[in-house]
Amino acid sequence: MSKAWVERKRLVEYCDDLLQSRRFSDYCPNGLQVEGSQKIGRLVTGVTACQALLDEAVAWQADALLVHHGYFWKGEASAITGIKRQRLATLLTHEINLIAYHLPLDAHAVYGNNARLGKRLGLEVSDSLEPGNPLAIGHLGLLSPSLSLSEFSQRVRLALGREPQVIKGGEHPVRKVAWCTGAAERYIEQAYELGADTYISGEISEPVVHFAREAGIHYIGAGHHATERYGVQALGEHLARHFGLEHRFIDIDNPV
Repeated sequence: MSKAWVERKRLVEYCDDLLQSRRFSDYCPNGLQVEGSQKIGRLVTGVTACQALLDEAVAWQADALLVHHGYFWKGEASAITGIKRQRLATLLTHEINLIAYHLPLDAHAVYGNNARLGKRLGLEVSDSLEPGNPLAIGHLGLLSPSLSLSEFSQRVRLALGREPQVIKGGEHPVRKVAWCTGAAERYIEQAYELGADTYISGEISEPVVHFAREAGIHYIGAGHHATERYGVQALGEHLARHFGLEHRFIDIDNPV
């Protein structure tokens, strides 16, 4: 146990308030998903609560695991068997709290996935993909100075450490950019309607390729995992400073 610690209830309530989690209608529960030890001194953060991340948390003797992709998604089978049983058994055996925030972590203006990705790519936020909606999870912004698609794709590659999938939507430079992390390729139509010349998300789908080419908007698929590494990491660093905790971000890579 770290010398400094915080009560589980206090940490979760702080995160709930900071991320305004109760305002979101989500696909999974936000906040505490699996109860572990009451005192939290060592915090691990990661993108997805897969078994590899759980094993790393156990090895580091973490008291809590904070992730973007947790458990208990709408529509999934409810039986506790197989992989789900093993994951839950790992958490319960070692009394590790599992805390997860999905849409609230996408949307937050400072610690959110979209906010952190924009900052990493040098994009200045001007609006959201849903103007007037305070819970919107995508952004619209400006790149100054503008770059060619090749130059900007290179920036994305260097910033995220992987080769993005790039669909050219014409000969224009990259200037007005829209982005939404994760599986948000469907927002390309909203980006286009708002006048963006380039759209970035995590995943790509077959119809998006045709839309980008025909509408004349560049599309960059930068990776679901890669675009969502930075929000939970920033939140963990903030919590470590605020409560004096030991914190470790562990990246279990995923090519998607």
